[in-house]
Amino acid sequence: MNFIQHTEALELDKILRMLASRAPMEDAKERALSLRPETDLKKVSTLLSETDDAFRLSSGYGSPSFGNAKNIANPVARAQNGGILSMRELLDIAEVLRIIRSLKEWRAHCENVDSPYIAPLFEVLLPNRYFEDKITTAIRSEDEMDDNASPRLRDIRRRIHSSELNVRDRLEKMIRSSSVSKFLQDAIITQRDGRYVIPVRADSRSEVPGLLHDTSSSGATLFIEPMAIVEINNEIRELTIKEQEEIDRILAELSGEVATFAPNIMQSYDATVSLCLIFAKSSLAFEMRACKPNLNDEGRIYLKNARHPLLDKKTVVPVTIPLGDEFDTLIITGPNTGGKTVSIKTVGLLTLMAMCGLLLPVSEGSEIAVFHNVLADIGDEQSIEQSLSTFSSHMKRIIEIMNIADEHSLVLIDELGAGTDPVEGAALAQAILMQLHRKGAKIAATTHYAELKSYALETAGVCNASCEFDVQSLKPTYRLHVGLPGRSNAFAISERLGLDLETVGLAQGLVKDEDARFERVVAALETAVREAERDRAEAQRMKGEMEALKATRKAQADELQINKEKTMQKAREQAQALVDRARAEAEKLLSELEALKKGNDSVEERIRRARAEMKGGLKRMQDAADPIESQENKGGGFTAPLKKGDRVMFVDIRKEATVLEDQKGDEVLILAGSMKAKVKVSSLAPVDKSKGTVAKTRTVKRSATIDNNIRTAQSEIDIRGMTGDEAALELDRFIDSSVLGGLGTVWIIHGKGTGALKKAVHAYLRTNPSVKEFRFGVYGEGEDGVTVVTLK
Repeated sequence: MNFIQHTEALELDKILRMLASRAPMEDAKERALSLRPETDLKKVSTLLSETDDAFRLSSGYGSPSFGNAKNIANPVARAQNGGILSMRELLDIAEVLRIIRSLKEWRAHCENVDSPYIAPLFEVLLPNRYFEDKITTAIRSEDEMDDNASPRLRDIRRRIHSSELNVRDRLEKMIRSSSVSKFLQDAIITQRDGRYVIPVRADSRSEVPGLLHDTSSSGATLFIEPMAIVEINNEIRELTIKEQEEIDRILAELSGEVATFAPNIMQSYDATVSLCLIFAKSSLAFEMRACKPNLNDEGRIYLKNARHPLLDKKTVVPVTIPLGDEFDTLIITGPNTGGKTVSIKTVGLLTLMAMCGLLLPVSEGSEIAVFHNVLADIGDEQSIEQSLSTFSSHMKRIIEIMNIADEHSLVLIDELGAGTDPVEGAALAQAILMQLHRKGAKIAATTHYAELKSYALETAGVCNASCEFDVQSLKPTYRLHVGLPGRSNAFAISERLGLDLETVGLAQGLVKDEDARFERVVAALETAVREAERDRAEAQRMKGEMEALKATRKAQADELQINKEKTMQKAREQAQALVDRARAEAEKLLSELEALKKGNDSVEERIRRARAEMKGGLKRMQDAADPIESQENKGGGFTAPLKKGDRVMFVDIRKEATVLEDQKGDEVLILAGSMKAKVKVSSLAPVDKSKGTVAKTRTVKRSATIDNNIRTAQSEIDIRGMTGDEAALELDRFIDSSVLGGLGTVWIIHGKGTGALKKAVHAYLRTNPSVKEFRFGVYGEGEDGVTVVTLK
């Protein structure tokens, strides 16, 4: 279907130029500038989906590179017709092949993003690495064939190089010789017509036999080819001709291969140009912060937070514009420069952009319709060529629009009915809108006429809208209010600008009562709308705060649940560890009982030892479940060196002692009961004279239940290796702490050895008032290497 469009009035051409600037390939630029809106819904949907595919691929992996590929259609066609391509043309074809290959590799890298709409274009790409490498290996630049292009070319160039070295060597000797150098203008070697020559003075022409090839501009220098090198120069000339023949042969061979691969090359090139244009659309979408709208062909438009793409995106005010659903005609009113024209241009331009396959600068959830015609009358230029006034020019275009418009048309009219008598203009404008509305067209028009505001209020399917204006600052806010008619604010603006109140009041008195009442109603509506918007904004703010608070509470609850689960898991692990230890202890006890059955001891003795071992195992498990903190008495705290006769507390055994000698260094001799010992001052503490106790001690925490007959690590002491005095000191502390701990039985491990330590232990035990009785250990307790002590 023929698409009637007023794209220049809506500035689509500027958007297409922006698009073309983002396409690196010249053919893609031309396609961008020649884009025309599509009128078929499926075609438009496909174009938008292609752009959206590219947008998502670029978001994840960046845009692919299209280099600076040139149009190769003519060279390829000439090669197909038997022509020989130049090195420049062949390099252009190799560059296209390189880009095709890189595009294919790039798409393979983007394996995690689905792109069903542009996938066929990538599938069309047929890389030809063989031919690409063959061209780039053979041709070094557009002016030079590489030596490796063929073995024959390499051999010819080797021979040329050898001959040139021979010529230069001979000429070097010649210009250095005294017999020739005196006739030269300069001692240099140069070339003329591809032959090596030397510069000879004109007055010495006969002195240097050879062929004349050139003369300097002054005539003072002759460029002579000495006879001695003529043959070698001839040989070089012949080799040069053969070199060119070989180059031509190679070019012909490569051109023939171009003809062979031509269908695949051109098919891939065309797909590359299409991809270049699609990714240029994607790049433009990134700049505009655009997204894909929903499509329909039923005339529904809903532009949510739409931004005109030609305005500065930092300052443009987004507008939300519905059309074609609840109403088919939108009449926008308000003061000049308030944004009315921008609003209808936004509707038209975004519609055309979408129909060209461009994503739109709108929010998600926007919808656009595909029309057969987008008709616009925007602008107030006069038609000088036709000698038409502004009104006549507008009417001529509106007549054209009315002749074309139907239910598949979008009509945009700026300042409808302006430029003529206000009464006639308003009536004519209303009649035009009524006719277009009957045709089923979707219409957006701007006006200042109050009659059109009333028409919108009274007519089904027609809606008012207004562009907000801040009278206090005399600046438009560019916010669009759909459903609310606008005011011109002429009186308020004039008053703010300094027009005297008398004149303003006189003007207000000239306004008809009906118009004045209408303006008051509109003003009241504006006030109500503003209050409603403030309330809605406050409600949105409170809703946001509640959502944030809800999210915080949920996060806290989640964290508590996680901590609870961690704590329970840790407790389960600890319980399992205790069970495992208990099981191990039980198995150990059972093993020992089995061993006891095989012994020779009496039944009673075996039972007693088994009971002792079992109790000891249970005590160890109890300690694991409720560990006993070790006592931590702190010594020190003296303000002056200790003197003979001072009373101190020996914290290691918790006994008072007397200092026997003045302190020397960090040790001092004390008497604790019947025991003398030299100890560290740090193990002594001052005696609290008021209470007779150590000034600083810490309470010992123990298990809630203690069995006096269970042997544990706390109820035994190992003194093996000590002297008698050291053992007495340790035993004194150990028995005192055992009595304080409520233990009934303790075990002293002294070993067998020579028996000296055992005798010293027994001698000490006989004198200790806390000892009730003692005996050697029995089988299973250490026998005579252990003494078992029963405490009072």
